[in-house]
Amino acid sequence: MPFCDIELAARIERAECQLISDACRSVAARVGPVLARPISGGFAAFTEAGSPLNKVAGLGFEGELDEAALAEVEAHCAAHDAGVLAEVATLADPRVARALTRRGYELVGVENVLGRKLPLANAAVDRRELRLERSDPGELDLWLDVVVSGFAAPDAQGVPAHEQHDRAVLERVIRDFASANGVERYLARLDGRAVGGGSMRLFEGIAQLCGAATLPDARRRGVQSALLARRLADAGRSGCTLAVMTTQPGSKSQQNAQRQGFELLYSRNVLAREAR
Repeated sequence: MPFCDIELAARIERAECQLISDACRSVAARVGPVLARPISGGFAAFTEAGSPLNKVAGLGFEGELDEAALAEVEAHCAAHDAGVLAEVATLADPRVARALTRRGYELVGVENVLGRKLPLANAAVDRRELRLERSDPGELDLWLDVVVSGFAAPDAQGVPAHEQHDRAVLERVIRDFASANGVERYLARLDGRAVGGGSMRLFEGIAQLCGAATLPDARRRGVQSALLARRLADAGRSGCTLAVMTTQPGSKSQQNAQRQGFELLYSRNVLAREAR
């Protein structure tokens, strides 16, 4: 397994920030100008009310926090009656978290970043009743309905997510993510019925596995494990050397990932400040 030092964590956080930036471009093409700006080596975004894109990510790998720049982000969000979420990796410069707490941010959640080396020794193999395939552009609405429906009924195992999102907002944001540069979509069919979906983004040798969900009535039948195995196999064939994914601590997603060789690399503390 890879040892995650500060350099590797910074590389993963850069990939995360680039994905957010590209998704913001998709949002801007739909709604017009949005807040999307680099900040202290990370990235700040605010696109629309209630969006999971509204966050500051990747801080703490290029020196101290630029509090003046952060104040501008906070003011923009406050003008939209919104607070600010900041995701700070446990391998980031500790001065960043201290600066955030001085500004009134409080810990509201934790995310785990898991990883494993690529390529795999063996390619993924479909079962007869479960078929995995890349989703073509004409299936975007089908893929979106399956994934959003899966997200709308989260698995009860593990620590609950720090926030829930309106279905209409989720549909728009996931569509924007799916339209971001380099994102590949996957659809799982069980006995011919679309029951699960996921996506993957390749960036500088890292495979980012994201956006995976299964319909509630198809869970515990190997759909998520199969989606994960297929994406890992494709990422390895594409030349990636590392796969990463983000899960809630103790969740079924984390359990499935660890069964396929993933280990905890680091966590992200999620800190929030209410609108002022």
